[in-house]
Amino acid sequence: MRGRTSVRAYLDKPVARETLEQVLEAARWAPSGTNTQPWRVLAVSGAVRQRIVDALLAHVAGGGAPGAHYDYYPETFVEPYKGRRWRCGMQLYGALGIGIDDKPGRQRAMLRNFEFFGAPLGLFFYTDRAMAKGSWVDMGMFLQNVMLAARGCGLETCPQFALAMYPDIVAQHLDAPQNHDLVCGMSIGYGDPDAPVNQYRTERMAVDEFLTWAE
Repeated sequence: MRGRTSVRAYLDKPVARETLEQVLEAARWAPSGTNTQPWRVLAVSGAVRQRIVDALLAHVAGGGAPGAHYDYYPETFVEPYKGRRWRCGMQLYGALGIGIDDKPGRQRAMLRNFEFFGAPLGLFFYTDRAMAKGSWVDMGMFLQNVMLAARGCGLETCPQFALAMYPDIVAQHLDAPQNHDLVCGMSIGYGDPDAPVNQYRTERMAVDEFLTWAE
């Protein structure tokens, strides 16, 4: 868990289907309320992955509007979340060598989301719209299992809301499940240990900052 990071640069090395299935074989044991297991996973590689990359980049470059199935962020950030978000961005841009006033550089960095950061394999996670908010809690636990199981197989990951911002574009190239919400996408592959963007770590609160113990 301490070693997991959101990896944004990958080696040009394919991920075998058997390896992904090994990851999901472990991850499927995530808990869910009354064992509903409300997750569906679509994996893309090769030509399908590239078609999705091309379509997303073209849509964003053309000023296409997002159409996410849910709001990930609030309309207005308040502290302490605003400050944490700002520091996270500054650390990322610093690792990429992008100055605070370099808007084109920041735009290029943002677009890398839609290229799966160069990862050879992309995952899309869906949940049934018939379910309620509790299933989204279940999805979070399942997603964490996927990321930890991936590390156990020598892989790294980056969970991305950006890949869920344009579900209709993604659905044009996949047999997306009907009446399901696209929760997030994920880049997965063999991380590039030498890439500067993979060297920085975001901060975490100390336990006593978020724990309240009552007796």
